[in-house]
Amino acid sequence: MSDPIGLFGGTFDPIHRAHLRLAQAFRDELGLAEIRLIPAGLPYHRGSGPQASPAQRLEMVRLALQGESGLCVDAREVARPRPAYTIETLEEVRAELGPTAELWFLIGGDSLAQLHTWHRWHELFDCANMAVALRPGFSLDQLPAPVREEWCARQVTDFSKRTPSGTIRPLALTPVEMSATAIRQRLAQGQDVSAELCPAVLAYIRQHGLYRKRQD
Repeated sequence: MSDPIGLFGGTFDPIHRAHLRLAQAFRDELGLAEIRLIPAGLPYHRGSGPQASPAQRLEMVRLALQGESGLCVDAREVARPRPAYTIETLEEVRAELGPTAELWFLIGGDSLAQLHTWHRWHELFDCANMAVALRPGFSLDQLPAPVREEWCARQVTDFSKRTPSGTIRPLALTPVEMSATAIRQRLAQGQDVSAELCPAVLAYIRQHGLYRKRQD
């Protein structure tokens, strides 16, 4: 079996330090050789699109990952001319890695509660394992019945038994309260966000005038 790989998708509009902390925990807690961050090109599930362009968000991820061991960027969804479904991305990566490679993808607890609305969601487990970053106070009662059934059936209890796909494992990380929406608002107001963004990302945002307050 080849080295285990993790996938971490998102709009990353912009990528911030909580994203990096989550990726590092994903890598370390599961003992993964590599985490691929995948910026969404045209997210199908959002009412309004990202403020930065796909190319700009891709470049910000590249800048944020400089010097980060085991973290890299995957541009496949940005390269697609249409909205990308998670199942299609997982199928592509699975085909590239082969059937025996251990593959994980990371989602948050909010996404877990909506998993049953995802395109071909049952097939996700045919391609990969799922890691879930849960917020404090998580309860199974919060999950819709179909998702709760999968959670109970696929929960990993013996971490010494590693499989290419099909299992679910929660991450023990306590999430940092940091949101890209709040960061964009603060940038628009000219406030300091140096604690939330990597210096190279902040420099790129300033260089390209991203997230400025729109003039009427």
